[in-house]
Amino acid sequence: MSARLPAGAAGPSEPPSSPPSPPHPSPTPTPAPTPTSSSPAAVAGPAASGAPSAAARTEIRLLSYNIRSMRDDRGALARVIRACAPDVVCLQEAPRFMGWRRLAGRLGRATGLVHVTGGAPTCGTMIMSALWPKVEHTEDVPLPYGPGHHRRVLATARLRFGDSATGPVLTVASCHLANNYPNERHAQAGVLLDRITGPGGLAAGGPAVVAGDINDQPSGRAFRRLGGALRDAWAAAPEGGEYTWSATRPQRRIDAVLCTPDIEIVGCGVPWGAPGIDRDDLRAATDHLPLLAVLRLPPRAAGPGGPSPSA
Repeated sequence: MSARLPAGAAGPSEPPSSPPSPPHPSPTPTPAPTPTSSSPAAVAGPAASGAPSAAARTEIRLLSYNIRSMRDDRGALARVIRACAPDVVCLQEAPRFMGWRRLAGRLGRATGLVHVTGGAPTCGTMIMSALWPKVEHTEDVPLPYGPGHHRRVLATARLRFGDSATGPVLTVASCHLANNYPNERHAQAGVLLDRITGPGGLAAGGPAVVAGDINDQPSGRAFRRLGGALRDAWAAAPEGGEYTWSATRPQRRIDAVLCTPDIEIVGCGVPWGAPGIDRDDLRAATDHLPLLAVLRLPPRAAGPGGPSPSA
């Protein structure tokens, strides 16, 4: 299945009421054909429960989204997420105060997703998924922060896609780095890399994705530190819009999906104009725009991160 289908336009500084001609087609959710060894399949939608059959590479859809504690239009938020048809969702500013489990459950019911990890214990980073990935391990990873500053914690999960012996395993981290403190943000990026992809890190040498609100632009020190070790999915395969903030006047790319080199990046971008996504919903759902990536995972290798019982 080709994930590169013509869709909407890359987001301009202020999106017009009618989509302009796109420089990059958006990664667009469509029902998957019967999987073949030459065509890795993505699930048809967020509520799909059956995993695709084994293939040389397993294709997944990963969404990164800062949802501002669900303080905006919750109906629009659910419609945007459903239309993106993600297999994995990395949230920032997810519900984290009183009643956060109830709100997370409400979002899951509205989108066909399940809570994997995160929320109040991780200060608002959260991972949700469709039903077919199996959770092998979750872990909260605290990041350094200064006195009086917001506490920052990675929500991480190791997910297995497909058969327990041959299905690929992916380590996923949802991150939200410091906003107003560039030195602190740079230090957080270093700890993130050490704990996820460094020697003895959670990925154990296997494929990993870090997705979230970097609070830094590609030219910034923290973003460049992350990009020196991981591949910036939008820069590698731009599809759809580039800028993720703000939702009403997108002029900055401060959200990112970053992958280890063994992951094939099919496309990544803000899904302007994708089928089922209303531009007014994108503006109303939250103050950030979503970043949707289509990724192909390498086959599961023997050894660390390879075939083993679930942890």
